[in-house]
Amino acid sequence: MGVLTDQLVDVSARLASRAAAEQGGVLSGSNPSAYNPSDPIRLWVIQVVIIIAMTQFLSLGLSRIRQPRVIAEVIGGVLLGPSVMGHIPGFTTAIFPAAGMPLLTLTSTIGLVLFLFLVGLEIDVRVIKRNVRASVLISVAGLVVPLGLGAALGVGIYRQFIDQSVNFGYFLLFTAVAVGITAFPVLCRILTELKLLDTTVGVVVLSAGVGNDVVGWILLALTVALVNASTGLTALYVLLASVGFVVFLMYPIRWCYMWLARRTGSLEQGSPTTLMMTITLIMILGSAFFTDIIGVHPIFGGFLAGLVIPHENGFAISLVEKLEDLVSILFLPIYFTLSGLNTNLGLLDDGITWAYIILICLVAFTSKFVACGVTAYYTGFNWREAGAIGSLMSCKGLVELIVLNIGLNANILNPRTFSMFVLHALILTFITTPLTLLFYPAKHRVHDGTTTAKIGGGDREAGGRRSTSEDEVKTKFSIVLDKIEQLPAAMTLSQLLQTPGSPSSSFVSLSAEEKALEALPTLTPSPLQARVSIDALRLIELSNRTSAVLKSQEADVLLHNDPIVSVFRTFGHLNRLVVSAALSVVGYDEFPDAIAQHALEFESQMVILPWSRGATSVLAEEEDPGRTTGARNPFDGIFHKTATQDQTSSVVYSEFIRKVFLHSPTDVALFVDRGLSLTGAAEQRLFLPFVGGPDDRLALAFLVQLSANPGVRATVVWICKVESTADEKEKEGGLSARHAGTTHLTMAAPDTVYGAHSTQTRLVSDTADNLLWDRFALPSSAHAPGVAAALSRVTFAKQAAAAPLHRIVELVELESAKLAAGQNLMVLLGRSRRMAVESHKAELQQLISGKGTSIGSAVSKTVGDVGAALVASGTGASLLVLQAAVPPS
Repeated sequence: MGVLTDQLVDVSARLASRAAAEQGGVLSGSNPSAYNPSDPIRLWVIQVVIIIAMTQFLSLGLSRIRQPRVIAEVIGGVLLGPSVMGHIPGFTTAIFPAAGMPLLTLTSTIGLVLFLFLVGLEIDVRVIKRNVRASVLISVAGLVVPLGLGAALGVGIYRQFIDQSVNFGYFLLFTAVAVGITAFPVLCRILTELKLLDTTVGVVVLSAGVGNDVVGWILLALTVALVNASTGLTALYVLLASVGFVVFLMYPIRWCYMWLARRTGSLEQGSPTTLMMTITLIMILGSAFFTDIIGVHPIFGGFLAGLVIPHENGFAISLVEKLEDLVSILFLPIYFTLSGLNTNLGLLDDGITWAYIILICLVAFTSKFVACGVTAYYTGFNWREAGAIGSLMSCKGLVELIVLNIGLNANILNPRTFSMFVLHALILTFITTPLTLLFYPAKHRVHDGTTTAKIGGGDREAGGRRSTSEDEVKTKFSIVLDKIEQLPAAMTLSQLLQTPGSPSSSFVSLSAEEKALEALPTLTPSPLQARVSIDALRLIELSNRTSAVLKSQEADVLLHNDPIVSVFRTFGHLNRLVVSAALSVVGYDEFPDAIAQHALEFESQMVILPWSRGATSVLAEEEDPGRTTGARNPFDGIFHKTATQDQTSSVVYSEFIRKVFLHSPTDVALFVDRGLSLTGAAEQRLFLPFVGGPDDRLALAFLVQLSANPGVRATVVWICKVESTADEKEKEGGLSARHAGTTHLTMAAPDTVYGAHSTQTRLVSDTADNLLWDRFALPSSAHAPGVAAALSRVTFAKQAAAAPLHRIVELVELESAKLAAGQNLMVLLGRSRRMAVESHKAELQQLISGKGTSIGSAVSKTVGDVGAALVASGTGASLLVLQAAVPPS
């Protein structure tokens, strides 16, 4: 019988011989950790919890040095096994008794079948088409040389450690496979962790790894079939049955599966229905059952079932998302912990054993590294890229451990040689990451663009940071979209940017959009009526999950099918906006860098970050049932709790925004949307409290540009700070002293403040403030018609205030009170974290204390002191926080 069948029979026999169950449980004095055949779930839960806890604890430390999770899983098993904790009296018999192992083993085998299904699903033959010549040559070299040296190595190991009853030829074939195979799943995770998936090296390694992995599995299946066959004729029957089953799966079953996926709408929707998930699970288990009963390991059935799944329209990604967490968090740690439990480092107790361990490591590494590295060098890669390819192809990990466990179960390996090979697999997996970083650091990487896709527009030559004039008319915008909740804010601001009289785009197909962009008329009646183009950047987080790796490989497909991009492009078409789109699959920590790179490639003049409203505040509705609160401020969750929590109401997201402000090479606008309405005859009201500085000057110029839209009315008030009275100064001084003596506890990252403010820079900034103010506020006949029309819709005023923040809050409340029902005020303001004219920190603390709120430092660090004052005041106005581009140093 097969492996899975034997395990099922063993578990059934133990359960059938159970005694009568005790009804009282622990209340009647029974020990829950003692193995009870009538209720094996008790011990199983204890075992699983210990395994998961140990794995998570070790992965926390190992992840900091960029090591894959499999190392933590195997080391955890080694610690729990006879090598370490097995020396504790009674530990093994209490937690991992021999009677309780069959259920744990059966669970791990089922999990391994599901994992191999995900591995097969992860293999996409379309990847091989990229750099096909180099990939094929590297894959062949990475198989032929290691297989030959592995077989030669097996001769010495067999004579020294293996019982002569083991077939010599089978053992040589097994050691050849163990040395020659590359761990494709771990390789994907390492490429993800090192951010190499979008590099030429990463693409070639993935392509070569696919071919290497498939051939390795075929050879391993051949080895297992030969071992399990009693005669040569039986082995032939097993191989013929295996080939026939592969053909049966790849053609009739695949055709039927595709037909059913289309029939149920799963392929069209890109998500499997319940029926399709049921059929998929039955296919996985049925395939594993068949390969098991014919004498091949059940994991090969799971692997073959994964090759059947179509990758069209994101179907495979959606299917993986439904399975991967259960497999990777629950099942896999059990399997690899069992590998550790079978590893006894105490058997490695003499010099000859350690000499062979070193020899195994050297042969396994050098055969892969030299063969793949030299081949890569002679196919056009430089020495750094060739070294990285050789290092990555020598990775072992998950697949190697699966191979070793199969060898142990088939009695090809004994416990000593099993422990030797497990140790070599851990060492080679551990050194892969540091060696790759040594050969191929970030500054030498060449990006292939496989994790980025674009529609409309295209790659443009990237330059340095833009240092634009503060009154420049913005025509090229990049809008960042990483959540569907951001669409209303992105649409609202995009519609404000579209002014009557500007050239508009007609409907164009995806393939012809670039030509259409160039063919649009360039004649503009005035600077404010120039053609506006918007680049939507869709960001998807790249994690270590299988689904994330698949997304990175299918970025072009995702871009065409992504609902957020589709909705925004449709909105642009309906409003005659020139909209192009790009999708980037990168790690969350790399989002700011991806945004900066995108702004450079598309020569954007402003990056817009929409921060949309959350759910309606239930607490506010309970206080006043007749009141419709609309949207709450996204910062509300930072300084008080609400009944419904928005994901963007977090310090983590605030830090992401501040990193964008810090790294962006161009102007940045953060739009905190509280709900705007441009429907009907309602006008959009804008208000700008002008304080001074480069950010406020940018806000003033941008307000004038928005005012070119006839549906906009704006008010600008220059708040000039004056000296307060003696009593007020004493009060402010005492308040400042109190705050200076206290420590503000916060989890927020350090502030992004740029440059020191000196008397000279203050004078230059004041002069620029006055020049720009006079240009817009004073009557003049020199303005172009479009600018004059925009200025006619803007009211300018100056006011003096001893407490500017208090006065700004009052003015915003007065402006909001003037609005009709259904209207919402948008407040434009400078972030002023760079070269701020005045420090408002003390007044901000006073205002917060007066409002009876407790606001975290993340708010002022993100939107500035003026924005924080408006947030603390509870205003319902939307905020558009602008920061001018930081000049290149």
